[in-house]
Amino acid sequence: MATLVTPPEKTEKAEKQAPPMPEEKPERKPRARVDEKFKIFSGTANAPLADEVCQFLGMQRGQALLTRFADGEAYVQIQENVRGCDIFVMQPTCRPVDEHLMELLLMIDAFKRASARRITAVIPYFGYARQDRKDKPRVPISAKLVADLLTTVGAHRALIVDLHTPQLQGFFNIPVDHLFASPVLVDHFKKLNLPNLTVVSPDAGGVERARFFAKKVDAALAIVDKRRVEMNVAEVMHVIGDVNGRTCLIIDDLIDTAGTLVKTAAALIENGAIEVYACSSHPVLSGDAVSNIRNSVIREVVVTNTIPLTPEAQVEPRIRVLSIAGLIGRAIQSIHEETSVSKLFT
Repeated sequence: MATLVTPPEKTEKAEKQAPPMPEEKPERKPRARVDEKFKIFSGTANAPLADEVCQFLGMQRGQALLTRFADGEAYVQIQENVRGCDIFVMQPTCRPVDEHLMELLLMIDAFKRASARRITAVIPYFGYARQDRKDKPRVPISAKLVADLLTTVGAHRALIVDLHTPQLQGFFNIPVDHLFASPVLVDHFKKLNLPNLTVVSPDAGGVERARFFAKKVDAALAIVDKRRVEMNVAEVMHVIGDVNGRTCLIIDDLIDTAGTLVKTAAALIENGAIEVYACSSHPVLSGDAVSNIRNSVIREVVVTNTIPLTPEAQVEPRIRVLSIAGLIGRAIQSIHEETSVSKLFT
């Protein structure tokens, strides 16, 4: 069979006459995914974060109706076909905790009854995690109860960001992918390049988290010994480690009333620290938390958007929010494609 060969001179002439190709411009709008069996839905707790995750993955958020009856009962209806789909439903159990938890349970039940192939509960903030043991007579282990509810209602797996304690994964009878917001926070503080940095754990329970963070930013480690006198009230005792003449970074998983955080910062300054920063994954910020931060010695508090900020916190200049949408998006994609999630933290 004969092959047609173009003479070299014609090829060169054609190349000279060809108009220059226009430069490719980056596409601003996310492309629709071809995989129609991969869908992300959201409750009402933090829809903006779900939209960010969907934009990162180049897909549209699933359509669902969430409303309430006159007496406050939640009503859920999934408004598109999910039969045989790999479903991810995003809902942090933040304030009002019980309402958002009930929404999540009802959505999972709706997906199960609509014949979804797999349902993953994506919980950026897992409420009731602080009640993880019987520390007093006749009290519930609420974290175990909530884990059982998610399993019973039909969730096949859970994706959770920064559990209060890692061993809570054992409360679940389904696979749990535990994400850490530390890569986002570490990257932020590396760019700040703070001098003579010491990472501080506000209590003994957070030492492992602080040690990991200190290793990543190449900083020293200190621990604050505290004694809790009653619920949401803590008395700082003393600082373990050298903080004199150093910049301190307090790291915790959540900030509730900010009482512990403020007292920890004050103790560090009393022990000779020059500046105090703080970071946390979950900005719960209950009660007078924002005013406590405003009136404290803390220069800046860095949090992530696992929980939407209150209007008061949004206008507070000392509070800075970083997005973890990309981290959650990559984890969701890894779960859907059956690849490693742990590689995100290596």
